[in-house]
Amino acid sequence: MIDPSEQLITVFGGGGFIGRYVCEFLLKRGVRVRVAQRNPKQAYLIQPLGRVGHYGAVRADLTDADSVARAVDSATGVVNLCGVFGNKMQSVHVTGARNLAEAASAAGATALVQVSAIGADPESASQYGRSKGEGEAAVRQAFPNATVIRPSLVFGPEDDLTNRFAGMARLPFLPVIASQTRFQPVYVRDLGKAIAMAALDPKRFGGRTFEIGGPQKMSMMELHHAILELTGQTPEVVALPNFVGELMSRFGWLPGAPLTRDQWLMLQRDNVPSGDASGLEAFGIRPTPLAAVGYEWLGRFHKGGKFAGRRIDLTATN
Repeated sequence: MIDPSEQLITVFGGGGFIGRYVCEFLLKRGVRVRVAQRNPKQAYLIQPLGRVGHYGAVRADLTDADSVARAVDSATGVVNLCGVFGNKMQSVHVTGARNLAEAASAAGATALVQVSAIGADPESASQYGRSKGEGEAAVRQAFPNATVIRPSLVFGPEDDLTNRFAGMARLPFLPVIASQTRFQPVYVRDLGKAIAMAALDPKRFGGRTFEIGGPQKMSMMELHHAILELTGQTPEVVALPNFVGELMSRFGWLPGAPLTRDQWLMLQRDNVPSGDASGLEAFGIRPTPLAAVGYEWLGRFHKGGKFAGRRIDLTATN
């Protein structure tokens, strides 16, 4: 493995939820980091983590091949964390991923980490899963030694998952869509470390696909109850029948609609590792349960505004 001080890793989407943890790990290792995104100011939180000369930010758009090429110039490794929902999925997940892989290859980078998603499949019923699958294929074609990482749901202090569910739980009734769909939520710090390690050591992790989940498989209903346990909230939890979710998804094009058609199609399949690919164990990372850390940011939802000052032991299950 190359000396960290001699490496420059360009992280596309480095200022986002997962990206800040990837950058934090890289900077702590003494690696130079260049964050690339459409609005570099969104990555301002990362700058204090690095020493002088070890952090930089550039404006780049995955759909603009020239800006991508400038962002990866002289980089030894590249990480792609970009993902979207809506009408830009094809241009970002497929065209953009191809632009990045081609640019990384042309720049002589030795590592490329493509962050995809569990369920990525060119034959997927959902456009998100389909475009992610096509993006993986495009990356492999242009950069055969790329590392593909497919995470399940990701939780952490800034997430739009546990925080949203906890906020909804302030209501008397908490409706749960796709209550029996299973997930294997992974802690953002564990995922960020794995992504960074893959970017730093392509000889060990290059050319492989990893499916990353946490220590627990949980249904959507069980996930809601775990969050309620952490926050001390007591709404009446109601599992909505599938026909209600189906109906809601039909109106997903309306402004403010809670569920798009594509999201509903994604919820028809469990979001757990298939077992055909390695996970966090390949990186020597012991997965962190939600119950061990969730109180740190979900405590503010605790009844009466008090923080939950205790860890809750939820034994990992299969």
